[in-house]
Amino acid sequence: MLPRDPSQPHRVASSLELFFDLVFVVAVSTASVQLHLALAEGEFVHGITSYAMVFFAIWWAWMNFTWFATSFDTDDWLYRVTTIVQMSGVLILAAGIPQAFQGDFTIPVIGYVVMRCAMIAQWLRASRAAEGPLRSATVRYAAGIGAVQLLWILFLFLPTGPIQLVAFVVFALIEISVPVFAEYRHQTPWHPHHITERYGLFTLIVLGESLLASANAIIEALGEAESLAPLIGLSVLTLVVTASLWWIYFWPPHHRAITTFARSLRYGYTHYFVFAAAAAFSAGIEVELAVLTHHSDISAVAAAMTVSVPIAIFLFGIWFVAIRDNADRVVNTVIPVGALVVLLDPVLPIPVAITAAVMVVIVVVLVLRPPVERS
Repeated sequence: MLPRDPSQPHRVASSLELFFDLVFVVAVSTASVQLHLALAEGEFVHGITSYAMVFFAIWWAWMNFTWFATSFDTDDWLYRVTTIVQMSGVLILAAGIPQAFQGDFTIPVIGYVVMRCAMIAQWLRASRAAEGPLRSATVRYAAGIGAVQLLWILFLFLPTGPIQLVAFVVFALIEISVPVFAEYRHQTPWHPHHITERYGLFTLIVLGESLLASANAIIEALGEAESLAPLIGLSVLTLVVTASLWWIYFWPPHHRAITTFARSLRYGYTHYFVFAAAAAFSAGIEVELAVLTHHSDISAVAAAMTVSVPIAIFLFGIWFVAIRDNADRVVNTVIPVGALVVLLDPVLPIPVAITAAVMVVIVVVLVLRPPVERS
């Protein structure tokens, strides 16, 4: 398992990586559904907290595999088998997400530990062929990941409530510090175009959830004669917003955002909010559907906020991590201001109307003002 060439031309995602992503479709969809159910019941704090915890496990496991694969993907039989073991952990995690929203994290933690133990095996295998500082980095990865898994097992024995929540935050911070601990002296090689392509593919997964929500609006409309026009309108606006999110995300040259180790950390960690917000947007649309079809008693303002807040977070996140360094003053004004204006959406009686209009304006500006070349 020798390190891959970070300057290899035409490096693209492998079929194994695409296959690997499929199990995350299941996990993201399950998390989004549970968030929608919690928000529709008015359980905002509990729903958002549970979702943030579950999505952390999804995002971190995916991101760790992705960065490892860009450095050490050998695509031999052992690498494939170990990757499939990681996929089994994701499916176990996904199966336990409904219980996690009820306060029982046993199954998600088991699935997460399975994923991470397989990742330890990958790093130990990489260490056998690595030399010098690179070998030290791979060993530190394996040791750091293994130590944190003991903390997650301890997490299961903590009482549900504030203590467990505080422990989660502490353990999560320790988990995301492992790459800093492992690579502070010598960095593993990464392929900028390959790694950012992988992030783009995961973005398509979370945006796909929003397209599903748009289709659900039409399906609901077919059986709700009284709400036909609002539901069809919501479906159209959802498609407009989702397409705009796609346009905005893929506007900047992402590979420029990971030119150094510090910038790669910023890029990777900020994507937690980008990914989580995009998936939460689909849950917000489902909440709007529940309100329009009288299956939820929360207020129209609260329902609209479940859509506008995730969109604003997505815009701020992708602007901060990839757009602002590649844009002129106009673009760097329009996007942050647009994100703030989106938060006004709840004041309108038409769901998603302001958001859709703002998103279209942003896309038009991006079309007229392409990314600037930086020396």
